[in-house]
Amino acid sequence: MTDTATELREAVRRHYAQAARAVEEAGTCGCGAGSCCDDGAAPELGGALYSPSQRSELPDAAVLASLGCGNPTAVADLHEGETVLDLGSGGGIDVILSARRVGPTGVAFGLDMTDEMLSLARRNAERAGVRNAVFLRGLMEAIPLPSESVDVVISNCVVNLSSDKAAVLAEIGRVLKPGGRLSISDIVADDRLSAAERAERGSYAGCIAGALSMGEYEAGLAAAGLEAVSIEPTHEVADGMHAAIVKAVKPPGARAASPTAARASARACC
Repeated sequence: MTDTATELREAVRRHYAQAARAVEEAGTCGCGAGSCCDDGAAPELGGALYSPSQRSELPDAAVLASLGCGNPTAVADLHEGETVLDLGSGGGIDVILSARRVGPTGVAFGLDMTDEMLSLARRNAERAGVRNAVFLRGLMEAIPLPSESVDVVISNCVVNLSSDKAAVLAEIGRVLKPGGRLSISDIVADDRLSAAERAERGSYAGCIAGALSMGEYEAGLAAAGLEAVSIEPTHEVADGMHAAIVKAVKPPGARAASPTAARASARACC
């Protein structure tokens, strides 16, 4: 990893560690109105994107710690007995909701690199009485789960934070079972915007500067072995930048490529 990539990852880790501490210590996001993810710029982010009935299922701290740009559990069509993986699980809101959807015969994994968020998420799951939620410390560029072990990958405004998105997309393709599906919320850019123009619109830790364009996302997911890719913008968060629902499916007959080959293929796009 380059020094720049290491610095970006550390900046992201500090940003979300601070947000977790703010929730625990002061009962607020700690980043002003809206979401910590977008530096407080847009109100249509965070816990407000979840329905009142969903929020009623959750501890207050899980809702306050929701820093995303969508509600992946609303569109993932989860079924009892499935295995779900939430990349960048934060305070655990999507893991808790997913764990309840898949029931006691299923499991919901949450993966995060920030110790403070993992501690908060585990406490939130305990407060919610959820026993089939498992929180893992690790990187989404190297998911600590076996190949072909997950039915559904979800994520909420986190893939854009990675400094190696090719690795993330390749890892998603690796851990999904044949026939498994991806259903995430993320920030995407219009294809007309260059990387420099995206950076002008917001910070990296604020989920803007690192966003892929729609074309890059589509190409990267295809390179990772996924098909039926769809990207549906839901609302604009900056000029030419959108919160979006990203979906894809791993073909039923597919088998995971080696991580090295998959990353090399996806890196051409991302």
